[in-house]
Amino acid sequence: MPELPEVESLRLSLKPYIVGKTIQSVIVHKPKLVSSAGTVRTPSEQKKREFETKLVNKKILDITRVAKNMIIHLDSEEIILVHLKMTGQLVYQEQGSPAILGGHPIELSESTLPNKHSHIIFTLNEGVMYYNDIRMFGYVLLYPNIDILYQEGHFEAIGLDPLDNNFTYEYLLKALKKKKSKLKSVLLGQSIVTGLGNIYADEACFQARILPYRLASSLKPKEVKALYNAIVSIISKAVAMGGSSVANYIMADGSRGTYAREHNVYGKAGLPCNVCGNPLQKMIINSRTTVFCKFCQK
Repeated sequence: MPELPEVESLRLSLKPYIVGKTIQSVIVHKPKLVSSAGTVRTPSEQKKREFETKLVNKKILDITRVAKNMIIHLDSEEIILVHLKMTGQLVYQEQGSPAILGGHPIELSESTLPNKHSHIIFTLNEGVMYYNDIRMFGYVLLYPNIDILYQEGHFEAIGLDPLDNNFTYEYLLKALKKKKSKLKSVLLGQSIVTGLGNIYADEACFQARILPYRLASSLKPKEVKALYNAIVSIISKAVAMGGSSVANYIMADGSRGTYAREHNVYGKAGLPCNVCGNPLQKMIINSRTTVFCKFCQK
């Protein structure tokens, strides 16, 4: 699944193509995608009809992000919440022009639009935007306004974004003191800092020189400071480089992220550490393969 840098890079690259456009019509082929965010979803014909009718003649003002969710803001104050999950894809295409696509690669999207995976079709005053999804784990939900989204608790278990000004060393120090779980588990849990999946959690622990299986509450202030600096610098650089192209994840302009070239430990178990030259170790934490250097990390 794409992590925060991949979703943020897609948001930034998609924004110039859809902001300012007006939605002229919407077709939903798979009602469950607009019915709810749950893992097990019951298709709602009522929500399908509302989604298709309420968006007509609405202008797209902005596209923002919370964690791995993209939020499309409309001039009616309504918002469209988009989570691509594992295989979602947003594709924009103007008549007679190549498709501008981003997300999980779907070969048909480069040659045939709409295709069998095009489950939601937004016809705009200029061009068409498709929501494509092979496995249909993602969702595209309509809310009356951004306040309702928060009131319903959609983000209540989500911690601060590492790019948020409120994400500070002091905040991280206080939050980690309360956690008795392994550091890697805490970072993956999203309740303190959001957007750190398997890749960036491993990379942050390595850059901070902290073993991922240490108890989060055992970190000393100077170690928390190193971890804080690592998280912010890694996420910022990964966004700038378009992410790590997880599973060939692509941006709206068709480019692929290049941050994978910067990985020090992720996916490199058994290879020499870039710092000390000793073989990198691996273990399973929270059912995820975790790679680290037992010599450089303490």
